[in-house]
Amino acid sequence: MTVSLFLPCAGGVEPLLAEEAARITGRPTEATRGGVWVDGDAAAAMALNLESRLAQRVLWPLIDGPYRDEHELYELARRVRWGDWITPRQTLRVDVAAQRSPLKSLNFAALRVKDAVCDSLRESAGERPSVDTRHPDLSLQLYVGPEHATLYADTSGEALFKRGWRDERAGGVKGEAPLKETLAAAMLAAAGWQGREEDGALLDPCCGAGTIAIEAAQIACGIAPGIKRRFAFERLLPFRDQLGAWRELQQAARERVHAPAVELFAGDVSFRMTDFAARNAANAGVGQAIAFKTADALQRPAPAERGTLMLNPPYGERIAPKGSGAARAEASAGGAREGFDGGGSSAEFFGALAGHWKRRYAGWTAWVLSPEMKLPSLMRLKESRRVPMWNGPIECRLFRFDMVAGSNKEAE
Repeated sequence: MTVSLFLPCAGGVEPLLAEEAARITGRPTEATRGGVWVDGDAAAAMALNLESRLAQRVLWPLIDGPYRDEHELYELARRVRWGDWITPRQTLRVDVAAQRSPLKSLNFAALRVKDAVCDSLRESAGERPSVDTRHPDLSLQLYVGPEHATLYADTSGEALFKRGWRDERAGGVKGEAPLKETLAAAMLAAAGWQGREEDGALLDPCCGAGTIAIEAAQIACGIAPGIKRRFAFERLLPFRDQLGAWRELQQAARERVHAPAVELFAGDVSFRMTDFAARNAANAGVGQAIAFKTADALQRPAPAERGTLMLNPPYGERIAPKGSGAARAEASAGGAREGFDGGGSSAEFFGALAGHWKRRYAGWTAWVLSPEMKLPSLMRLKESRRVPMWNGPIECRLFRFDMVAGSNKEAE
């Protein structure tokens, strides 16, 4: 059965995801605001869950139609053959997203859809499923617009940025405000960095918990992003006769893992964060692929003749003078950081960072993700590209700076 799968993603990532989904499925894709459409079947849904680095989820459409109120949403959901998806002994959850919807209560809309599922199964099987808001077998996503509603089954379960290696129960470390793996992958995709020999080395000098470096290392080693985790489709009835094919997909992914063709470097001014990042890299299966070093980004020399700097630098209160280093970051971390005002120690830090790059990183290309639209002027550098990206609710730009020997003035 072929359906129009929907892959939601972070704002700005849609064209990159469309290319990735076409590569994974071999099928045409259509980018739209907030995600990508791709025609696919159960095999395509499984492959996208396993292989997509950019999608947030893989959603399977169940039904759509016009509505005016919560009661019509109930009637719409009743038209789904729920006995084909779960048994009464399984659990469900309903989440609702709205855009210009006339509904007064999204919680009530979710309740009515839940009622439709439970009433349908009670009538067909004599029992009703339970609700589990944390780890449901069937997670439903309801999207309601001004007049039209669409109901999806979430084949992913937990969001796809959860690769499995950051699980604290297995020794992983989340860090403070960690950058989502999907956004780190989007940064690398926008830069065209694929871990090929011609791409050169990669360095994140403000690595925090290590997300960018780990994502890059997995790309360089051919490691599928979903290889260490489970998915909701493994528990859903339509996929039960596909589990043999699923195990074959997993095995094929394991067999293609290889040593990296490029060098990867990462580090942080904080010994604690560098240690966290190294532990996360080991959990992710790339501990030997990344050379970690605790060092100040304002002093660290280039580890190779050419390469790519890729970073989501600290800002705001997390940049403060410390010790003898000018405007050091006490604990640089990759993530959505608050409080950037473009002044004071932030301007000092970025000016010093740009000066260091001009002196020591000729031949390198730097990609910097920041919500500060005036970052190039703060760094006294001219960007060659700026790519809009959203880090959750925060609008950012991914800036490209080319460090060409002799083309830039020394920092004052």
